[in-house]
Order: sequence, then C-alpha cells, then structure tokens
Amino acid sequence: MLIYFLLGILQGIFEWIPISSEGIVALTSRFFIKEFNAIEVALFLHLGTLAAVLIYFWKDWREILAFRNPKLFRFLIISTIVSLIIGLPIYEMVKNMAIGNSLLIVMGFGLLLSAYFQKKKMTLEINFDQLAIIVGFLQGLAVIPGLSRSGSTIFGLSLAKIKPAEILKISYLMSVPVILASSIYLFLENPSLGFQAWPALLSSFLVGILTLDFLLRLSQKISFFNFAIIFALLCFLGAGIGFLI
Repeated sequence: MLIYFLLGILQGIFEWIPISSEGIVALTSRFFIKEFNAIEVALFLHLGTLAAVLIYFWKDWREILAFRNPKLFRFLIISTIVSLIIGLPIYEMVKNMAIGNSLLIVMGFGLLLSAYFQKKKMTLEINFDQLAIIVGFLQGLAVIPGLSRSGSTIFGLSLAKIKPAEILKISYLMSVPVILASSIYLFLENPSLGFQAWPALLSSFLVGILTLDFLLRLSQKISFFNFAIIFALLCFLGAGIGFLI
C-alpha cells in the first residue's frame, strides 16, 4: 500500500510539468510492482490528477458543460477524438517499451521553441479547430513513455494566438476527457488494478491539486518565456537523471 501512495505523490507532482509523469511512475513501479504492467499503472494513476483538474477548474467545467463556452467545448471534443484515435493504437505498441530519455531532450527543445515563439509573438495562422487537431495529435503521442502530455500540449498551444495565461489552463483541461476514457479502458481490461491502486489515486489527487495551484500562481508572477525556459531545463535535467539511472 505504501508504494502505491508514493507513486501517487510522484504522479501528483510530475503530471503538470514536462518530465513525463507516466515515464517517472512507470520506471518506479517496475522496481516495486510485479503484478501489473508498469505503463498500465502509470496511466491509471492519472485518475487522481484528473479529479484535481475537475475540482480546481470547476467553474470552467460548469461553463463548458452548460454550453456557455461553445468554442472551448468544441475544442475539447475535437482534440479528445484525435488524441484517442492516435493514442490507443500507439499504446498497444509501446506499453512494454522502455522509457525514452531522448524524448525528454526533444521535449526540452520543443519548450525552448515555445518560449521563442511567445517572445517574438510568432504564431501560425490557424483557426481553433485546426489547433485542436494539432494539439490532440500531440496529446495522443504522449502515451509513448518519456513524452510528456503537458509539455506536448503546451508546445502545441503556443503555436496559436492564445494568451500565455490561457495556455496552461487549456492544456490541463484537455487532460480530463482523454484520461477518463483511457482509465475506463484500462479498468475494463484489468479491474483488479483499481482495487489495489486506490491509495495512489488519493495521494495523486491531494498532491496534484497543491502542485497545480502552485504552478498556476507561479505562471502569473513570471512571464511565459521564463516559465517555458524553466520547463525546458527540467526536461534536460530529467533526461540527464534518466541516462544516469
């Protein structure tokens, strides 16, 4: 039970930063949990941080579900469909794959580009539906161990004319429908996982909502350029630690 609680803490911290929480949790669970596939455990623990997003952004979800924000509702529908179409077949191919530390380096350079785009105010001339397809595609790729969901979506969202403060919020809101769908899929595939991993869901929720609040407050105090630079450096740090391990 203790190891699941600790895995939940890792999930709650790393879900919001571009050092793939899936990769970190999967790598740790490989050493201590033998009865379940490590990637399955990592993906299932996203349910805890999903609850954190639902509660933290409950006002936004109330508007979305009441169709008072049709633009964002449409964006989430399109991006989720694209993510599931891309992510599910990739997951079946990579669920036994080793963690890709080189992908963290790629993610780091992607976030450096995000910082540069925002600094120079360089954006693509695309509409919100086209952006949803691009970001949904990137989110679907994030089932690959070592590729961060938050990092991928932050990079994708930075390509469009979106205020920096909104980029993080949209990225985190995007996680809810696709994580819910993937968690249901995993639970149906292996029901016993949910009964044993519940301590991790609790700790990932509690730590996740605290970490989420900290990062969003930090993003309001510093520029998106500096924020993206910090995230990029974390990616490079994570890749270096991974190679040493």
